[in-house]
Amino acid sequence: MKSLCFYLSVVLLILPTMGHGVQGDDILGEWVVEGGLAIIEIAKKDDRYFGAIVALKEPNYLPSEREELAGTPRLDLNNQSESLRSRPLMGMELMSGFRFSEGEWVDGEIYDPENGSTYSCKISLAEDGTLHVRGYVGVSLLGRTTIWEPVQSYRKRELAFLGLSDCAADTNL
Repeated sequence: MKSLCFYLSVVLLILPTMGHGVQGDDILGEWVVEGGLAIIEIAKKDDRYFGAIVALKEPNYLPSEREELAGTPRLDLNNQSESLRSRPLMGMELMSGFRFSEGEWVDGEIYDPENGSTYSCKISLAEDGTLHVRGYVGVSLLGRTTIWEPVQSYRKRELAFLGLSDCAADTNL
């Protein structure tokens, strides 16, 4: 009888959490990439997910980086295809083709403008609300994971760091 009560208790504890797992559209929205250098907006087209750069910490070149380009919008200068090196980074789609399957976004690709390479990619949503974005070549064991934070969380954390956390409640972050 005790074991029946135990199993019934376990079932009753598990039932409320069933069906509350990750959903495909949980990835939609704006995400700050690791290091805070860019914001990527993830959107859905049909049953696939895509991401584009919607903000850059430094959208224009600084004189100390490239004097001849100072003040002009950043370009995809590292692209392996010479014909694409003149395209602006702002607005560029760098994630494509993801489909949601068993709690992850898989079968996608991610482009890294820092080295001009495209990688296979899979994404998972962590319990803390961050995205774990894993780019890889061949198998996912041969890759690197970066962590992206929702824009709202990032802004609140930055305000708290500046001692302005009370302002966060008064603004529409």
